[in-house]
Amino acid sequence: EKYIENTLRAIKNQDYKDSYEIIVADGMSTDKTVEIAKKYTNKVIRVKKKGIGAGRNAGAFHAKGDILLFIDADTIPSANLFSNIINAFKKKDIVAAACKFYPINPDKSITAIYKIYNKFMKLSIKLKNAGIAGMCCAYRSAIFKQLGGFDETLSTFEDADLSRRANKLGNIILLKNTIALTSSRRIEKWGAKNALFSYLFNFIKFYLIGKGYTTDRYKPVR
Repeated sequence: EKYIENTLRAIKNQDYKDSYEIIVADGMSTDKTVEIAKKYTNKVIRVKKKGIGAGRNAGAFHAKGDILLFIDADTIPSANLFSNIINAFKKKDIVAAACKFYPINPDKSITAIYKIYNKFMKLSIKLKNAGIAGMCCAYRSAIFKQLGGFDETLSTFEDADLSRRANKLGNIILLKNTIALTSSRRIEKWGAKNALFSYLFNFIKFYLIGKGYTTDRYKPVR
């Protein structure tokens, strides 16, 4: 409830004026999340299964569009995000797209971590082994369904897992002319230095064995 209204307002204020649907997948929250969401859309799904992957998959299952855009409730896209995504997907070889991320909190040390991650995304895409962030990413619906969506058994790196699999079926693009701002509350809680080393260790663990942190290590930060 602290974040989702700003996200939904940014979605409503996109410069893309053609039709699109907004689906909110709620993981059985007990606060005012659903109440706030219903002010912006009548498509609010209560997902009984916990987990980021389960929530995103449930929303995708109910979606009717040819392009699926996933945005976390604490992420604010630029006003031109939708139009940039539509233009990117005009190329038939594009199967997924993402944008650069920056923290809502302008702290320099925190911003530096996001800049490192943006460079990692760019490099991974260039190497045809894309690891794009799930907080704001788009997929062709047909490709998403062909791959079975996000792996619901993964607590972290479910986003990189999906993009790596998708990259085998086509090209992925990092959009140049749009960004998204997102909450950095986890980094603020952990501290920038500890967060950087923790993310690096998690990254190495995932790329070595295919699994990152579990929920006991990566607990929600409200």
